[in-house]
Amino acid sequence: MPPRPVCHLLSSAAFCAAIAGFSVALASGFDLPTQRTDLSNSDMRRVADVTRPTTDFSKAEQYEAMQAGSATSIEPVTENSFSHISATIPFDEEQPFRLGNALFKKLWVSAPSSTRASDGLGPLFNARSCMSCHLNDGRGKPPEGGVSATSMFLRLARPAITPDEQHAVANAEIINFPDRIYGRQLQDLAVPGLPSEGKMAIRYAEEPVALGDGETVSLRRPTYEVVDLGYGPLDPATTISPRVAPAMIGLGLIEAVPEADILAHADPEDADGDGIHGKPAIVRDHRTGKIALGRFGWKAQNASVRDQSADAFSNDIGISTADRPDPYGDCTKAEAKCREMPSGVQEGLGKEEAPGPILDLVTFYSANLAVPARRKASFPETLQGKRIFYESGCISCHVPKFVTHKDGADKVRSFQLIWPYSDLLLHDMGEGLADGQQVGSANGREWRTPPLWGIGLTQTVSGHSFFLHDGRARNLTEAILWHGGEAQKARDAFASLPKDDRRALITFLESL
Repeated sequence: MPPRPVCHLLSSAAFCAAIAGFSVALASGFDLPTQRTDLSNSDMRRVADVTRPTTDFSKAEQYEAMQAGSATSIEPVTENSFSHISATIPFDEEQPFRLGNALFKKLWVSAPSSTRASDGLGPLFNARSCMSCHLNDGRGKPPEGGVSATSMFLRLARPAITPDEQHAVANAEIINFPDRIYGRQLQDLAVPGLPSEGKMAIRYAEEPVALGDGETVSLRRPTYEVVDLGYGPLDPATTISPRVAPAMIGLGLIEAVPEADILAHADPEDADGDGIHGKPAIVRDHRTGKIALGRFGWKAQNASVRDQSADAFSNDIGISTADRPDPYGDCTKAEAKCREMPSGVQEGLGKEEAPGPILDLVTFYSANLAVPARRKASFPETLQGKRIFYESGCISCHVPKFVTHKDGADKVRSFQLIWPYSDLLLHDMGEGLADGQQVGSANGREWRTPPLWGIGLTQTVSGHSFFLHDGRARNLTEAILWHGGEAQKARDAFASLPKDDRRALITFLESL
């Protein structure tokens, strides 16, 4: 007997009708599974039971502190808390993890170089290593007056204009269209003898926000521009979107969440009338070209950890891989001098600057960075904050729990109860957070719900407390108050709370 659809077990009749309609829409253009096939009926009932949001806030839930299941790290909290290996990795796979870690930290150099296995940087780039952006495998931040914006960059893109371009985006053949001169990303660094593309300039305006109990919080509204352009003006149609590097933890577990379970939370037409319009990002796998569900990146533009890693090698560092074979990275044909510079492709080492094993190992490392255990999950103030978080409607997008594939290829992440607090869908976050940039399925107001696990260790690991896609929020309170669009109701519920309840909700977030 085949398993029943997830919505049959988890949801209301109205929501099931919405999912059924959405499944038809998907089937008409794309082939994505809308029910799990890895579970028996008894397993389906178990999954439905353990992932159902709690209504009992008198105590911590069973296994709640182990927010990545048996893969959770229970190491002491330090600045290296995001850099531990998944607890489920067998001993014989620890060496690939360590090699991947070394390559993640590897500093690439410009070609030609005596260190033949390390050259090929750029020629235009944002960072010399993965670790430059993800310090301690953590979250990036705005430059804050510094000379470098290494862990933050500007995406450049224009929307589809012609019918052919619109069809290409709708068919997930391309996510958007790069600037004619500067490509997909502004590179603020260059190898010797080559001008960089330009610099990111940020201005902040403080805006006071009055809360329900009379307290005032100041939010800073950023304005972005590109200065010192090295190759002429940007196309007038080009939009600029700032992005900070996200934390690296739990990526393999997110990839192991079944597509059907993510789609079960999608409601693009708001059929249940709750004001939440979560929609999936439909993308293509970079290697196979097959339709897949996007789940990585601020706008969910990548389907897998490998896709995300290959993108970073190409766009951030300018290093070619088997998945992104152009040795000139994001250099466009209009940047002729860039494409005349030496590449790092070495005869005898392969056709790419980073041969196949390098991408394999970095992907393995990235997929197996452990999520730290919760702190103070059973403390009264944490439980009070959890209740308020749930009752305020935050879990409409920040879905607490999933159970990973039971029959996945990677057994170390198989059938784990995980607590990412994300539905991994796209949501309209309002005009305040809009960047005006279309990225595949996502329009200029939509962002993927970021997982919250590990958010309470940002200061410890990354040395700062800047949040949101561009780091404009200086703390979690500001991050919540920037929520708009579909999250406006939950944001207003938080703003109307008395101070002690707001503090309790923040305490809950800090425990994640």
